Amino acid sequence: MKNKKKLLYILGIIGPGLITVNAGNDAGGIATYATVGSSYGYKMLWGLLLITFSLAVIQEMNARMAVVTGKGLSDLIRENYGVRWSLFAMSILFIANFGVCIGDFAGIAASLQLFGIAKYISVPIMAFLVWFLITKGSYKKTEKIFLAFTIIFFTYIITCIKVHPNWGEVLKATVTPSISFNKDYILTFIGMIGTTITPYMQFYLQSSVVDKGLSIEEYKYEKLDVYLGAIWGDLVSFFIIVCTAVTLYKAGITINSADQAALALKPLAGNYATILFAIGLFGASVLATMIIPLSTTYAICEAFGFESGLNNSYKEAKVFYGIFTFMIVCSAALVLIPNVSLVGIMLVTQQIAGVLCPVILIFMVLLINNKKIMGKYVNNKLQNIIIWITVIFIITLSIVLFIAPIVNQFVH
Repeated sequence: MKNKKKLLYILGIIGPGLITVNAGNDAGGIATYATVGSSYGYKMLWGLLLITFSLAVIQEMNARMAVVTGKGLSDLIRENYGVRWSLFAMSILFIANFGVCIGDFAGIAASLQLFGIAKYISVPIMAFLVWFLITKGSYKKTEKIFLAFTIIFFTYIITCIKVHPNWGEVLKATVTPSISFNKDYILTFIGMIGTTITPYMQFYLQSSVVDKGLSIEEYKYEKLDVYLGAIWGDLVSFFIIVCTAVTLYKAGITINSADQAALALKPLAGNYATILFAIGLFGASVLATMIIPLSTTYAICEAFGFESGLNNSYKEAKVFYGIFTFMIVCSAALVLIPNVSLVGIMLVTQQIAGVLCPVILIFMVLLINNKKIMGKYVNNKLQNIIIWITVIFIITLSIVLFIAPIVNQFVH
């Protein structure tokens, strides 16, 4: 009986870490992983393994800061670095997240179009449902909805098993680095990092741990949550890459969107594979349209001292619910524009997110190593080594991302 109570207690704490990485596997994420698998087969799996370690360390830092300080990341940035830095970070975060939110409503539209439902029906209905579920619920109720979406990601695992990969080859590729120095490979690799470690994840995770009101005694269970979350999130990514590698890559089919991947699987892996992939895309997109506007809203309200949190009523937190509503309505409306090309918007905003990510990570390292803020809970040497390697690596790849097109102009 005692063990049963303890298990229920632990399960009550687990949530923010799992939800955060699940939201990272959104429409843009699925499209990126499907592109990695269809274009390069198993060649980038080793990179995903390294990213998983970095992600786990970063998410643990977030959770630790939340539990020790009882404050969100943007709150700590404002208090320690002033309003100007907060305004800079929040402006770019809003632009990047707004673009990602548009991409996720496009993901809802694309997934349901595979079942013959027009975007003019699917997008308004889902936009209203998302808005209603978030604005009319407490944090506990909303978290249960978010966690329920975890089940949907099993569709990718089932799809992958159905296409019968050679697991020996997969395992070998996962532990054997394979690097190609051509531009497309580097840009795709950047895309994989950018969609796995994103700025909104850091803000959302820390705010949701604060909103949950976890104490330092409960921290060891929240640490388990973020580690499980990092492993689970990247395991889903792993199965998407393997699934598209064993089917599309072997057949010489390259794609650049998640719905294209679902359609391309049909002749190679059967109708069920397409249906499962489409269901996964729909679930991932819906979850992200909840999480991404919510994480943006939390961050902005914390940064400028507005009342925030799902446990507050609309009257108590008008700005909080106002920003959330604006993001949902406007991003859904943009997807409904006839013949609109969303690729350009998504590419630019992903690049902005990629540039912002190291900035946010640097703030995090400085904050978590500040003994005045964290006391004895500062980073150890290994954690600092991993985080700084990650930051330098992302900055280097971001520079390559911007320099490559300029160099290309001179070469051609």
